[in-house]
Amino acid sequence: MRIVLLGAPGSGKGTQAKKLMAERGIPQISTGDMLREAVAEGTRFGQKAQAIMEQGKLVPDDIMLGIISERLTQPDAADGFILDGFPRTTQQALDLEELLDQLGTPLDAALLMQVDFDILMKRLTGRRTCSKTGKLLNVYFSPQAELDAVVAAGGELQQREDDNEETIANRLDVYREQTEPLIDFYQKRAKLKKIDAQGTIDEVYARLTAALD
Repeated sequence: MRIVLLGAPGSGKGTQAKKLMAERGIPQISTGDMLREAVAEGTRFGQKAQAIMEQGKLVPDDIMLGIISERLTQPDAADGFILDGFPRTTQQALDLEELLDQLGTPLDAALLMQVDFDILMKRLTGRRTCSKTGKLLNVYFSPQAELDAVVAAGGELQQREDDNEETIANRLDVYREQTEPLIDFYQKRAKLKKIDAQGTIDEVYARLTAALD
């Protein structure tokens, strides 16, 4: 099963990918992790990426594709993979399509995690971490008793600096502009499967696996 995961920040892509990876035995391949691994291992494309990153520049698409190619030829990806974080643009999707055809491993599906943008804002701006236990909570969605328990135990509900409304709104705008066109791209290729990503983790996972099967 070869899958691309699509969805805005906060749509639950990473959470669902981990469940799918555990159940189906196929690796979740996130661009950030893949890039770090390639650099750490000193692969051909990893060395190129490191030289560019040391100059404070973004790694270009051709090098990212090289790193993806290296990753997809590893033994654990023989039965499939879950690509998370790539492609982000239509050009990247075209390049990925060409690469997968060359490898003889065409994509089975592009899963779109659908969540209303007002809920995404609450999911992301409402995130808090308990200063004592590190437990992740949400001021909008967590039970009030759990939020009160943190304070009662002498802890604080801490918010990440980049979880403010302005930063989140900018991230969602970038998603709309760059990544939403991929919905049409994969729909035209009859690869797109839409998943209602609102509800509990298990409810969403049940919908996701039903769409795949």
